Amino acid sequence: MIKKETITKNRDFRRVYNKGKYFSSPILITYIIKNRLNSIRVGITTSKKTGNAVKRNRSRRIIREAFRSLKSNVKNGFDIIFVARAKTSAVKTCDVLKDMKRELLKLGVLE
Repeated sequence: MIKKETITKNRDFRRVYNKGKYFSSPILITYIIKNRLNSIRVGITTSKKTGNAVKRNRSRRIIREAFRSLKSNVKNGFDIIFVARAKTSAVKTCDVLKDMKRELLKLGVLE
């Protein structure tokens, strides 16, 4: 079974932003970097540009649900950060899932 952890420390976010690879779309930005652990660590960022608290929380829920359906296909040993954009809260989970899958394939994380 794949163990999924969350990224909570600012230094881990900074490391992924500065040294990792990224891919962006109008709905979502995805950053990845290889880690030394044998697990997947995921972080989600939503800024105030995204909207009020309701929209930010909806964006996080949509991203979490989209990743939940893909996590069994993701390779172990990566830190992944998803950054929500303004459109994220207005779209459905299947649209985010489609973009997330495309981005993770381009970055070489999906099996």
